[in-house]
Amino acid sequence: MKRVQYLHYGGPKELRLDDVKLPDAGKDQIRVQVRAAAANPMDWKIRRGEMKMLSGFRFPRGLGHDFAGVVEAVGPGAKRFKVGDEVQGVTSIRQAGTFAEYVVADEKNVWLKPSSISFEQAAALTLVSVTAWLALMTKARLRVGQSVFITGCMGGVGRSAVQIARMRGAKVAGSCSASEREEALALGVSEVVDYHVFDIAPYRHRFDVVFDPAAALSLSQCGAMLKRHGISLHTAPTFAKLIGCLLSPRHHLVFANPTPQALAGITEAAERGKLVPAIGRVVPLSEAISAVIELERTGSPKGKLVIVP
Repeated sequence: MKRVQYLHYGGPKELRLDDVKLPDAGKDQIRVQVRAAAANPMDWKIRRGEMKMLSGFRFPRGLGHDFAGVVEAVGPGAKRFKVGDEVQGVTSIRQAGTFAEYVVADEKNVWLKPSSISFEQAAALTLVSVTAWLALMTKARLRVGQSVFITGCMGGVGRSAVQIARMRGAKVAGSCSASEREEALALGVSEVVDYHVFDIAPYRHRFDVVFDPAAALSLSQCGAMLKRHGISLHTAPTFAKLIGCLLSPRHHLVFANPTPQALAGITEAAERGKLVPAIGRVVPLSEAISAVIELERTGSPKGKLVIVP
């Protein structure tokens, strides 16, 4: 089978499309024929070696973590799925490798794809929606009438967070580029801030939750924006934020480890049309490397990049 992978941490030149042995499904795992996979910033952050402590040092290493596809084989002990099931899911950070014709994943990180959405939509929703759901619903326990500020509200995680917060009945403010202002308003962001000219002064002590998927704010800035019992949530485990989150009960790191409750909530929201991804570009596996490099370098396209093997 074909897979996008790399043999060393480093720049884009490390990426290669190789023929590799079909992986076996191990204990409590399934093998999925990939119909669609989606790119995320963490893909190139890991490739550059910025998350070595989490991703490890085993090579060759595949690229990509989101996927949607059809179950092709079931490993020993895996009982939730059967061959032919249409599913979506994520690999662990150490597994990776969804930019491929087949991928093996732990059964616990996979769930049935709603029949009402496409494979491309399912792949584009997976990791970003899990992250946003765990942040707002699990960590923050967001309630009706609370106020939340979301950085990068038109990004993958940010867009999902806006939709989840609105679905929950919260009041949403957020930052994005000036060119995305009208789209953000249409999505339900009531107060849109241009991140290029963001000034914290008008936002002091205004929010129950500050969610920073864009890694645009320091912990001190987040603290200044929070109400007395508010919390801030972060997805980029920089050294400063790791230490700050360990030392303060107001600041929390969020990792996209799916839970049954999160998966059930995301599936229901997607089926109801309340959680919809923005897909910017769909490319075949043969063009995945050039498309990922362009996305990393330019931020284009806006919306999710989806790879279809």
